[in-house]
Amino acid sequence: MKHRKSVLSAAIVTCLGFAVQVQAQEAAPAAPAAEQATATELDTVTVVGIRGSLKQALDAKRDADNIVDVVTAEDVGKFPATNVAEAITIIPGVTIDKAFGQGEKVSILGTDPALNRTLLNGQTVASADWFITDQPGRTFNYSLLAPQIVGRVDVYKSPEAHVDEGSIGGTVNIITRKPLDLEKTTISGQIGYLYNDRIGTGDPQASVLLGWKNDADNFGVIVSAQRAQESIRRDGIESYGTVTGRDYAYGQGGGGSVFNLPPDWSQAPVNGVQPTLPAACVGTCQDTLLDNLDAVGPNSVSAHYFEQQRNRDTISVALQFKPVDQLDIEFNMLDVKADFDNMSHSMFAFPGNAWNGLMKLTDLTVDGGVITKATFDNALVVYDLINRQSTIDTDSYDLKATWNDERWFASTHLGTSKATGGTGRQVYGEFLNWSDYSYDISGDRSLTFHGANPFLNPDAFQIDGGWGSDPGSAATWNPGWGGNIVFKPTRDEEKYAQVDFGIRLDSPVYQVRFGAKRREHETGQEMGGVSLATVAGYGNALASQFSPRPLPGNYLSGFPNTGDLSERFTIDGWALADWILSGDWLAPWQTMPEPSTFNDPSFAANTWTVTEDINAFYVQGDFSWDRVRGNFGVRYVQTESNSMGWACTVNVSPCPATAYEPTSVKKDYDNILPNVNVAFDATDDVVLRFSAAQVMARPNYGDMSSYLWLGDQTLTGGGGNPELDPYRSTNWDFSAEWYFAENSILAGTLFYKDVSDYILVTTQEETHFNQNQGRDTVYDVSRPNNAGNASIQGFSAAFQQTFGAGFGLLANYTYADAEADNGDPLPYNSKNQVNVSPFFENDDWSARVTYSWRSKYYTQVDRGNFLVTDDYDSLDANITYRINEFLSVSLDGMNLLDTNYYTYAEVEGIANTEKLVRGDYRTGRRYMATLRVQF
Repeated sequence: MKHRKSVLSAAIVTCLGFAVQVQAQEAAPAAPAAEQATATELDTVTVVGIRGSLKQALDAKRDADNIVDVVTAEDVGKFPATNVAEAITIIPGVTIDKAFGQGEKVSILGTDPALNRTLLNGQTVASADWFITDQPGRTFNYSLLAPQIVGRVDVYKSPEAHVDEGSIGGTVNIITRKPLDLEKTTISGQIGYLYNDRIGTGDPQASVLLGWKNDADNFGVIVSAQRAQESIRRDGIESYGTVTGRDYAYGQGGGGSVFNLPPDWSQAPVNGVQPTLPAACVGTCQDTLLDNLDAVGPNSVSAHYFEQQRNRDTISVALQFKPVDQLDIEFNMLDVKADFDNMSHSMFAFPGNAWNGLMKLTDLTVDGGVITKATFDNALVVYDLINRQSTIDTDSYDLKATWNDERWFASTHLGTSKATGGTGRQVYGEFLNWSDYSYDISGDRSLTFHGANPFLNPDAFQIDGGWGSDPGSAATWNPGWGGNIVFKPTRDEEKYAQVDFGIRLDSPVYQVRFGAKRREHETGQEMGGVSLATVAGYGNALASQFSPRPLPGNYLSGFPNTGDLSERFTIDGWALADWILSGDWLAPWQTMPEPSTFNDPSFAANTWTVTEDINAFYVQGDFSWDRVRGNFGVRYVQTESNSMGWACTVNVSPCPATAYEPTSVKKDYDNILPNVNVAFDATDDVVLRFSAAQVMARPNYGDMSSYLWLGDQTLTGGGGNPELDPYRSTNWDFSAEWYFAENSILAGTLFYKDVSDYILVTTQEETHFNQNQGRDTVYDVSRPNNAGNASIQGFSAAFQQTFGAGFGLLANYTYADAEADNGDPLPYNSKNQVNVSPFFENDDWSARVTYSWRSKYYTQVDRGNFLVTDDYDSLDANITYRINEFLSVSLDGMNLLDTNYYTYAEVEGIANTEKLVRGDYRTGRRYMATLRVQF
């Protein structure tokens, strides 16, 4: 019988920091600490180069008791990426979503990003999003984390009892460096230049790290700072929703349709009846339409242009003090301040408009249930410019103290993490035009005007000035809609405290540990604003008033056969914002409106707060006997939530601001989460692993909120559900690893997740007060519900080998099949994923190429359709030259294929549904040159 006493003795010397969460993720099973993932640290080694980095990662994986993958920096700040998400894409089963050209959301083993957890040194780090349509959730925003702060990233695919619950797919633990791990005083830094070939310009990057410890080796400090700037440009073609042949024929409750023609007010009434406009869709057009009432076409066809300047400043501080050998005190601070100001310029034909589009149809072609071509006379064309000022501020403070003796250890851990973000102010202006045009989505996506192209004429677009008899009279004039001013800040905060205790034994169960943790979390958002009531002669400005200019010559490069979409102008978004905010658009009787949460029911509905109080208790035993090692334990969790919002208390349209009252829905539930991890060293080169666990994940905060929106014309709506139960899952994992040569592995993993109470968006009838009709009506409202069970199953295979002459290869493949019981797809699940990364390295040069591909995946339900992101691939490369032991220079290439990010609406029963584009985007290739120095 073999115990781990001798191994433990060595581990006690080298691993003295312990805290409940991080300790849970021990990559080195001999480390008997109560520290979550930092207890997985290997011996203090300076790792230089690709092969050294891969060796350290492979050693951590091999020594782990659970199923884990590791990525280490080749040296301080040498991840070939601009954020942490992009650095871990080489791991089997890890996929990222690149809606804006960068990795921001991470999925593990086919699960929704919200069903995974991201920890910083084993603890929660608050996160906020910048885009106005994003609601606060449990998805971590990886664009916030500079890769320079990272020493190692551990991705845990099987849980342990002392790890924070809340993950079904896996847990990402980002580990920073400890001061006392330094061999000496360290000074390192880098300066770089990041260039985007679509923009044609670049931005500077810089970082510095200072590390010091005293001669007594009992006190140290690391201070690092990073400044990252990046210009983002996204060109594309969009469509805002879908319409059907039935909508064209009979309307959507708006101003008319093919068989519900609007009045012709230019003619006098005949026998008291107002004549209608002449029918446009006649003959073959009418016959084709009536034969295809269920056919689906794009609601609009848009030339999309998005620009953003991202500025991210990061400061991190780590202090470590060991007054005696047994006591380790650590303090970590992270401060991230980022500006994400952005402008969206959309110029589009609007055939699905209920007032100025549907009835203008003159011809159409239907193929496979899709209206692939259509022609319109004098139909609405729109230019929208949205200027958004967005910031994100994240602060995390973490203090832990550990007493670690030979036979026992105890630790206490306190911390707080807070993030604010969202859109501080949106200024939106909308300009209108009417033109003759045709669209064609049968192959490439195009828009063609019949006559002059209004996209080239700023004088052709004007803000809606309303209608009536006299624009100079408030009594006889009805203002138009010129846009809006909106704010939507968000917040996310968690405070935590934990205690841990462990006893070491001279037996196969060599360690028993137990502990408790208290987490208090609050997340919410506030929304308010005001619509611009514009009047003809005052607020109906022309687009030409705001410094119009053509778009860059390479606009929509890579998009073939776009017709007139690629020939367009834009205006100065700041000039438009100044005009709107100054009030120069106001008529004499108007006053500057004040944005408020209670100006519109949709603003009040989007203002909510969710609090969670979580108590957790665990006990875990770690064992080792002969060639078998592992752990078993149970975690007990109590959750209390409170969802707070606002509701109108009177059936009056519009709801008076004084009639809103706060609402509150409380919910509590308990979870018992047992688990077991077993690793069997079948031979000196083969490791077999097995894991079984009960896990849970809480609903997204936005899903738990009291949020509700209603479409009074379409009688549809959507909202949150404070009564949601958490996801629960039974996870089974089995892996086999063959370390057939030095720094080499051939591995395979099978996984199965049986998820109950899976949350899906379902639509049900609900009765609400209709503001337009002034009475209660029945709406089809889509809300998240615990819709039943789901399963996620699959396997992954991984290969890594270092060949001769400095060459080597990493490659892996993951298959994940995920489906709800009702047949609905699960968000962000790609069935297939491939990564291939060959590399070369000698004393002076290193080079690496990484190719990744993932198959299509569903993201969300929007406007009644499943939104699907088509399969896409990416190619990244790095080459580094080592000038001397202190200096190196490197060149990174990212998104070298400039692959388009293509999303479409999936409609049941439609054969050509992939033609229903929602967004087709390109963001450009990125190149970064970097000079690194380290002493």
